[in-house]
Amino acid sequence: MEEKVRVDKWLWAARFFKTRGRASKAVSGGHVHLNEGRIKPSRPVQVGDRLRIKRGVEEFTVDILAVSSRRGPATVARTLYEETEESQVLREAEREHRRLVRAPASRPVGRPDKRDRRKIRKFLRKD
Repeated sequence: MEEKVRVDKWLWAARFFKTRGRASKAVSGGHVHLNEGRIKPSRPVQVGDRLRIKRGVEEFTVDILAVSSRRGPATVARTLYEETEESQVLREAEREHRRLVRAPASRPVGRPDKRDRRKIRKFLRKD
């Protein structure tokens, strides 16, 4: 194993991002912080560093346990880091909140009839 590796390579190897290019864009865009500071994709990471990774609506805070520049199976990738307890609790709470907030959308019963189509046309033309 190596001692240091680029952060974009590590994120790709740890399977946080599907491609190294996406990992690089995320780091450049400010979605990844190393020890609470913004970084560039070429910044080396080492064992003991803490990363805050924002991917979509999810946010992870992980401690680096091992470094690797090779992408392997998901079971091996999970051994490269350990997610903090607060991060897990916060992510689960956010997931539950999104599940509860997402209300089922009411669907129309069928196709609009002639009268409804006229109303739609009138609305779109702003008559």
